[in-house]
Amino acid sequence: MNTSGSEIKIIAGNSSKELAGKIAKYMDVELLDCEVGKFSDGEICLNMNETVRGCDMFVVQSTNSPVNDNLMELLIIIDALKRASAGRITAVIPYYGYARQDRKAKARDPITAKLVANLITAAGADRVLTMDLHAAQIQGYFDIPLDHLLGGKILADHFNQMDIEDLVVVSPDLGSVTRSRQFANSLKGEVPIAIIDKRRPKANVSEVMNIIGEVEGKNVILMDDMIDTAGTIVNAAQALKKFGAKDVYACCTHGVLSGPAIDRISESDIKELIVLDTIQLPEEKRIEKIKIKTVANLFGDAIQKIFSNESVSKLF
Repeated sequence: MNTSGSEIKIIAGNSSKELAGKIAKYMDVELLDCEVGKFSDGEICLNMNETVRGCDMFVVQSTNSPVNDNLMELLIIIDALKRASAGRITAVIPYYGYARQDRKAKARDPITAKLVANLITAAGADRVLTMDLHAAQIQGYFDIPLDHLLGGKILADHFNQMDIEDLVVVSPDLGSVTRSRQFANSLKGEVPIAIIDKRRPKANVSEVMNIIGEVEGKNVILMDDMIDTAGTIVNAAQALKKFGAKDVYACCTHGVLSGPAIDRISESDIKELIVLDTIQLPEEKRIEKIKIKTVANLFGDAIQKIFSNESVSKLF
């Protein structure tokens, strides 16, 4: 049990209203009565219509597009809760934006992932709960506790129910090999992995070079942490077909799906794409090929464990 005797309350930012509602329903609690809007000049305004004094607060807000608006909303909500004497504030960030700017790739680059961590801490968050960070080292950018959930098990459960034969898990690049291996280990039977060796001439443009591993005559699952413009995953699917793969499935935790992503996926060799709902997918992007699985129960369990001062790592 929670030793502070406080009450649990969940507050939703505009980017994650749907997911926050599912989490609240799963936990059998009401969402906080709160409205986040804008003044006529675009500044964010906040109306919190109930007391939060001494409460254990969980702010659910992904920082996806429009990333700067959603990030400012998160910071403003945290600041308001702090000033309203909330007991403990946990920033629940299912998708952590700016995570790809995690190091200096070239001279004079910013490390924006660290800057965002500093902003969240400065706003008054006591801890962070997130999922599948693009770079694991971002956990160390925070000077407050961070719990890092993994979405691979939810994706693996979906494919285990489908019972596909002759499976191979394919990592779309060398950087995703560890993630792909963990995912393969969660699938039924002994599922091997293959790796796509590619080079990227410039941002959001990928060129497939070679496939390391056996995919001929196999059903394959392409696994990544996020899909943005879908160039990498679509090119990978095309290459796998050329190398003799049968059905090509794809899955990711974060369906960013920006720019030409939906058109690319609908016209691609991908039979089915499974995404998690860390990012709320608008109706116009919900094409037949895309299936959405929810992370609400996992986040609900994690929130309950944080509230009760129990180990979150048991969820893995």
